Amino acid sequence: MEELWPPPGPEVAHAIRTLCQRFLTDTDALVDGFAAPVLAAQDDPALLSDASLGEEDRNLNRSDVVQWLTSNIQHPGRRVEPYVGPRLITYIGDLVSRGITPDFAEGYRAALAVCWRQWLEECVTSYCRTNPGVLVDVLDVSAKSMVQYALDSVAELREVTRRAARGNAEADAVALIQLIAGGASFTEDLVEVRLRYRMARWHVALVLWGQVDALDETIAAVRADEVGRTALVARASATSRWIWLSGTDTPDLHHVEKTLAAAADVRAAIGRPGRGLDGFRSSHQDALAAQALVIRLGSDRRFTAYADVELIDALTKDRAGARRFVVKTLGPLAEADPALQKTLLTYVQCGFNTTRAAAKLFAHRNTVERRVSRANELSVVKVEDNPTHVAAALLVLDLAPDITTTSAD
Repeated sequence: MEELWPPPGPEVAHAIRTLCQRFLTDTDALVDGFAAPVLAAQDDPALLSDASLGEEDRNLNRSDVVQWLTSNIQHPGRRVEPYVGPRLITYIGDLVSRGITPDFAEGYRAALAVCWRQWLEECVTSYCRTNPGVLVDVLDVSAKSMVQYALDSVAELREVTRRAARGNAEADAVALIQLIAGGASFTEDLVEVRLRYRMARWHVALVLWGQVDALDETIAAVRADEVGRTALVARASATSRWIWLSGTDTPDLHHVEKTLAAAADVRAAIGRPGRGLDGFRSSHQDALAAQALVIRLGSDRRFTAYADVELIDALTKDRAGARRFVVKTLGPLAEADPALQKTLLTYVQCGFNTTRAAAKLFAHRNTVERRVSRANELSVVKVEDNPTHVAAALLVLDLAPDITTTSAD
């Protein structure tokens, strides 16, 4: 690449290399600081609504950071070649196939604002008092390198997008699905012709994500088990698939769950069944919301039905808020023996019936009574005062057991 400014002197080059080595030891913390603002700045509702794409966007942000840091360790203060790897090309292809057009320039502007602030603080802390002359030169040349990297990267992303748009054969079908999911109005007849999938039936939508080979195997297993049902499969991204199962009656979700539970390296979210085009759309929106919930809470749950977590989704739109809700509701119970938490949750779910809860837990009735009593003593909000809040907080813990160990924002 053409060099646009003189290289730094040895002392400034050494300072830049040292600073980059420090940042390279904790790139995740740096990326965490700007991942959400970057996603919001790209200003595309379809991108914001898909947790898989959001997660991939964050991973690529990290690759960008590593690219700039490692390049400046090798060649301090010089112009950096944009990161363009197979993963990025696949990601852009996924966006194009779904008609998603992020504002890359605004995304890089948001990332640059956060990264420059972190870089500035580290530079001032290291050199303001000891060597102000070096500080000025470091800031001067690193600013040029960062800004040019953003400009070059945006230009490269636009070129990759143009190439992807010329060669994507599935773009029309996936773009139509994206429009339907986003609420656009279409007749059922038109959709059926375009997608070759019947709409005037019951539908249940699934979102699967994980390793590519495992995804394909799992989809084949689901389709084989659902004899007599029609399946529509869309490639949402390199690591995720959207699926709809349809039939004259509602699918057996327990059977689907059993099939998916046996799948290795695949996670699944499932929406509530719905009928017709509206049901096709609403079930898919449910499945996306369930996926977003488990990702934002850092849950490792492999199968999540939106019907089971709808209340949790409404209460916990961000991880910090979820943590506050759990801590304020449960207090010491949030850190107690999981057996106490599980027993109290089961007791509430069984309608405060100790006998039923004991049968479900395969425990003695007296054991359940003792655990419920002890759990209720530890909880800030007592189960008899607000069983809904207690059960919701316990469900959050069930989804994300480590949520109370994360510091609040």
